[in-house]
Amino acid sequence: MMLEENANKLVSPGRGILAADESTGTMSSRLQGVGVDPSGEARRSYRANLFATPGCEAAVSGVILYDETIRQMMDDGTAVPDYLMAQGILPGIKVDTGAYPLANHDGEKITEGLDGLRTRCMEYFNLGARFAKWRAVITIADGTPSKACISANAHALARYSAICQEQGLVPIIEPEVLMEGDHDAARCYSVTAEILTATFAACEDQGVHIPGALLKPNMIIAGNDCAEQISREEVARLTLKCLSENVPQNLPGIVFLSGGQSDEDATAHLNLMNTMDENPSWQLSYSYGRALQAAALQSWASGTPEDSQNAFSHRAKMNSLARSGDWDDTLED
Repeated sequence: MMLEENANKLVSPGRGILAADESTGTMSSRLQGVGVDPSGEARRSYRANLFATPGCEAAVSGVILYDETIRQMMDDGTAVPDYLMAQGILPGIKVDTGAYPLANHDGEKITEGLDGLRTRCMEYFNLGARFAKWRAVITIADGTPSKACISANAHALARYSAICQEQGLVPIIEPEVLMEGDHDAARCYSVTAEILTATFAACEDQGVHIPGALLKPNMIIAGNDCAEQISREEVARLTLKCLSENVPQNLPGIVFLSGGQSDEDATAHLNLMNTMDENPSWQLSYSYGRALQAAALQSWASGTPEDSQNAFSHRAKMNSLARSGDWDDTLED
């Protein structure tokens, strides 16, 4: 089945996913943040340069695109999805329309975009996309997340997944427990377990084919404002434990989000998980955005296109090594 084949390609050894699906507003803000005029051409040029990094296909199996980007061209006039496919990289697409306030539940959000999703998926498949992403955001605070927030987001993730698979797209299921807050790692663990359990139960109800899907979860990390931060080793151990208890064994792979971690922490945590003798049935990989792009974007603004590609190539290589537990912090010098 093509869904299973593509899901396994995305988590093939030594490779992971580049999340380049920032919305037009977010990408413009990031360009402004490094002193670049946030025009449409600047967004296209930066991303085209990133995608054209020599040899990046050794570490990048797929690229998540935004609606604007999947319709754009490389510098030589080749459509972005066609260029990526020619490099052996699967094009993907963000299909949700954003997180909005959940009615009757202050401070909580529901991700929207189910209306018209089938039609959008058909169009994106015809444009070259072979996988998709939908992000739910779960906030930890006093009294939250509520059962309503967990239930609504789990149901939406399952419906999205079913529709994507119907249209030939591998769904990346992303229930992100945010790092904002003063909660400890134990609270992150319990909330992550709750949303994972609810999401996969909803997927079963909706008939989602798990061997043709991927999971993009957060790691088990204390909130940014928590006084007690745990070690890298403990992050890796608790994350694997939580996933082992709450994720189906027939899922092909887990592609972690970096979720506010530093570039090096995101790499180190993945590396540690791939050295632990837990024998998970899934591939442990990455679907990083800022943790792959931050240095590349800064170099693109202050240096040359080649400087930007070199910065991206370095971070991609580091995470590629982490896939097999072969990364070491001395390689960062």
